[in-house]
Amino acid sequence: MLNEALYGKKRAMAKIVVAMSGGVDSSVAAALLKEKGYEVTGITMEVWDREALPGDRTRHSCYGPGEEEDIEEARKVAQVLGIPFYTFDLRQEYRIEVLDYFCHEYLLGRTPNPCIRCNRMVKFDALLKKARDSGLEFDYSASGHYARVEYDQSKPRYLLKKARDRAKDQSYFLFSLSQEQLGRSLFPLGSYTKAEVRKMARALGLGVEDKPESQNFTGTGYSTLVEAVAKSGPILDRRGNVLGQHRGIQFYTIGQRKGLGISAGEPLYVIGIDPERNAIVVGSKEEVYGDELIASKLNWIAIRQLQQPMEVKAKIRYHHKEAEAVVAPLDKGKVRVKFEDPQMAITPGQAVVFYADDTVIGGGTIERTES
Repeated sequence: MLNEALYGKKRAMAKIVVAMSGGVDSSVAAALLKEKGYEVTGITMEVWDREALPGDRTRHSCYGPGEEEDIEEARKVAQVLGIPFYTFDLRQEYRIEVLDYFCHEYLLGRTPNPCIRCNRMVKFDALLKKARDSGLEFDYSASGHYARVEYDQSKPRYLLKKARDRAKDQSYFLFSLSQEQLGRSLFPLGSYTKAEVRKMARALGLGVEDKPESQNFTGTGYSTLVEAVAKSGPILDRRGNVLGQHRGIQFYTIGQRKGLGISAGEPLYVIGIDPERNAIVVGSKEEVYGDELIASKLNWIAIRQLQQPMEVKAKIRYHHKEAEAVVAPLDKGKVRVKFEDPQMAITPGQAVVFYADDTVIGGGTIERTES
């Protein structure tokens, strides 16, 4: 539910830009805001470098040749709603902030989350700056994310909370947003389920109610972005014995079992990636589990800073179940996270996000694991 107290002005006066992707979620978000009396403008961004994925026609991804069709679908929805619609070229910003970052992290043996990076640096920053620079005036921005924002006057801070539809909750992807970004962001779908959103889209005749969801940030898989710099190397066990050859460390992640190309008396999993030796380390399933990690690049939302150990529920991957843990401050802005029970495949480069009930306390980037 939208909180009018956040706006500081009457509803009819508030101007809102909605980041529209051509999908059902952002389309319904725009429709809901217009229905409530706001002055709504649809905006979208071009990010696909047409030279990057030649010949591929995969759709329904954040980055790829289906972008042109998605933009046209967003434009059609804007026409149905009777709202202005603008497209902005952010290919350079996306290349620098997301693609280059993504490739750099993989070559260092880490597994990055491009969606989190894109949200903070592009969707909730560069896109809005470019919209303002073009002459658009707006008070708030909105998107089709499933999450909620509330203002806690006692702190005082903006709080990021889980969506009503827990199966679709996307607060994990938004943990890196700053207080300023949260204070200017609206998530109209936070109180609805996905089924309700599709039903509304159908009732409004938006034409996108049955459109499949984007599953990845690139439809061809991340390998198309790092293939050119692949360098083979050894697959080792814990003792340093060579068991085989890998095709490039960027094609592997912690916990991976399939595609190793080696045979052994028991199933083997990737338990370590060593960029200095250009090596993949494998071990048993038990060795994939760990109960501690060190995280850096922290962003705190519900608190200003972590002063002492705190009991939280920590999530180390979007599809990973939250687990009981204690997060404790370390020097240089880092934290140590100690889990009550060992977790499978704690992966450097991924995000760890801390929750208290339905509220995001904060989160950071996993730097390394500790046994």
